[in-house]
Amino acid sequence: MERALPPHPAPDRANRANRASRRAALALAGVLGLVACGGAAVTASGAVPSVTAVAAATTSLGSNWYASAPYLMPEDNSPPDAAAVMDATGQKAFQLAFILAQGNSCAPAWGGTSSIDSDTTMPSVIRTIRGKGGDVSVSVGGYGGTKLGQVCGTPEATAAGYQQVVTKYQLKAIDFDLEEPEYENTAAIHNEIGAARILQQNNPGLYVSITTAGTNAGTGWFGTQMLGEAKSQGFTPDNYSIMPFDGGFSGAAAQTDALVKFNQILQNTFGWSEATAYAHEGVSMMNGRTDAAEYFRQADFQTVLDFATAHGLARYTFWSVNRDRQCPGPVDPGLSGSCSSVAQGDWDFTKYTVKFAGATPPTTPPTTPPTTPPTTPGACTLPAWSASTTYTAGNKVSYNGHNYHAKWWTLNEVPSASGQWGVWADDGPC
Repeated sequence: MERALPPHPAPDRANRANRASRRAALALAGVLGLVACGGAAVTASGAVPSVTAVAAATTSLGSNWYASAPYLMPEDNSPPDAAAVMDATGQKAFQLAFILAQGNSCAPAWGGTSSIDSDTTMPSVIRTIRGKGGDVSVSVGGYGGTKLGQVCGTPEATAAGYQQVVTKYQLKAIDFDLEEPEYENTAAIHNEIGAARILQQNNPGLYVSITTAGTNAGTGWFGTQMLGEAKSQGFTPDNYSIMPFDGGFSGAAAQTDALVKFNQILQNTFGWSEATAYAHEGVSMMNGRTDAAEYFRQADFQTVLDFATAHGLARYTFWSVNRDRQCPGPVDPGLSGSCSSVAQGDWDFTKYTVKFAGATPPTTPPTTPPTTPPTTPGACTLPAWSASTTYTAGNKVSYNGHNYHAKWWTLNEVPSASGQWGVWADDGPC
């Protein structure tokens, strides 16, 4: 999947609604930091913001939309046009993934390689989504790569790194995707939970979700330890969500059973009632074929949606929009970061998150066609992958009719064998 940013889900290898919107005054003055200068509004850097920028900054959605935002990777895995997805489904929010540490520094970067200070792709995607009345959340962490909590040293330093992301993109929502290997590091989890708590305190109204691995027992030893860390710090996010897949799950019944068991863990950890625990509980699924060759189809998503609404769950999302389309050629060519490997229509799974948000997906084709024509296979022009060549982050190759780029250093690791969490990110057919 790509979390080439590792994708969203990850197994536990040890064992394997609306909140009030932030006030417009805060959005304009606190977030934009505008000051009067000769009668013109300017940013702290001295640049005059455009009308579009100001309008984007004031975009504010109910928390039900942030709770239903599916994961989207605009810089990897043949990213779809967010505007076309919005038109076709009615979805208004997306969970942009993933922020990691740049190298071994405490500097936030997309995928650990693209600094938020120089990246141009994400601002463009965010403007597009906000220009259509939507908004974004940003997910930090994920599976693979180096997380800020591992290198920043303290909760305060970790929070300062994430605050740069919140400020730059004027965020009203953020997701902490805490899974292996980071959540096996006690010091790192102390920093991440502490950073989440500090961001929550310093950004009134910020929607904060915590996503972690799911198991047939609800979550594993490290997930439970993470909850204990949150309790010790007196931190309560908008929700704790588990990822019930890649751990011996078979269909929706196993997923809802895990949610029931996770609810009991929340009750035992925080002393909550069953209803209170469900009101702080969420689910993050994987559509289609998973890394462990489990299959979750549309009927499974509907079953979990019915469970979520009946029990008052706080969040319902999935990994990922990039995969929410049928694979070209064979329906199931194997695990892919850019298609689901099950029979479906485009964006079928995103429509379930729209329903969770309380909206009705459109039943007619989108009136705005995708701005990017579908990619068709062609002759590969990138250098062919070589087993004897050492590759570093950002290096691009072709292999078996697809283009790939390296997420970090690698030698003699076949691109197609790397899987969604491996070193190679599949950029689609040549």
